[in-house]
Amino acid sequence: MSKRAVLEVIALGVEDAVAAQAGGADRLELVTDMAADGLTPSVGTVAGIRDAVDIDLRVMLRLADGFAAGDVDRLAGVAREMREAGAREFVLGFLDTDGGLDLGAVERVVGELDGCRWTFHRALDRAADRDALRKQLDGMPGLDTYLTAGSAAGVDDGLPTLLAEAAREGEPGYEQRILVGGGLRLDHVPKLLAAGIDAFHIGGAARPDGWAGAVSAEAVAEWRAVLDGVVRGVA
Repeated sequence: MSKRAVLEVIALGVEDAVAAQAGGADRLELVTDMAADGLTPSVGTVAGIRDAVDIDLRVMLRLADGFAAGDVDRLAGVAREMREAGAREFVLGFLDTDGGLDLGAVERVVGELDGCRWTFHRALDRAADRDALRKQLDGMPGLDTYLTAGSAAGVDDGLPTLLAEAAREGEPGYEQRILVGGGLRLDHVPKLLAAGIDAFHIGGAARPDGWAGAVSAEAVAEWRAVLDGVVRGVA
């Protein structure tokens, strides 16, 4: 493997974004309110970050804690507003009360994205049947990534699932990139890369002072150095 591994960092504001880019992040996930595991940021926040950095941004489309879509009309309106403000990449994912894919909500929101690229987030890890969910989403416009730890409990528990899904790359429902995040540690990286997984998502790991503190460029740079070192080592 010779290509650069993707490092995505959660950013809550301009300070986070600038530090993440300085540390070597390739992409940002833009959210607010991590007490609710990340909700949609304001248009102003997205615009400010876009002006401050030149790496890719994926904007969260999620209005409340949990994985239900809630008010789908409002959600679709927010998606439309973000597109009109210039957002080009997104993060979303909705489940019904039984843990199945809320396909209607996903289709409604994706219909506002004009074919933009997007990530289905860790709702996958709470799904009653993740294989069925992937196959239901097969061919969905713009879907190019699944953010997953392999388990709702995190990468430690989900590692066997991640490796098994990586081995199915190219099958229907398994053509999208796996972006690993959720309890991800540096010591997980070599095994994941060896399995062909080449995208990594960090939030708390980029913040030595916790979520009350900002992203540290030095912490991001440590991840960048490890990813680049491991990739060179298996090239």
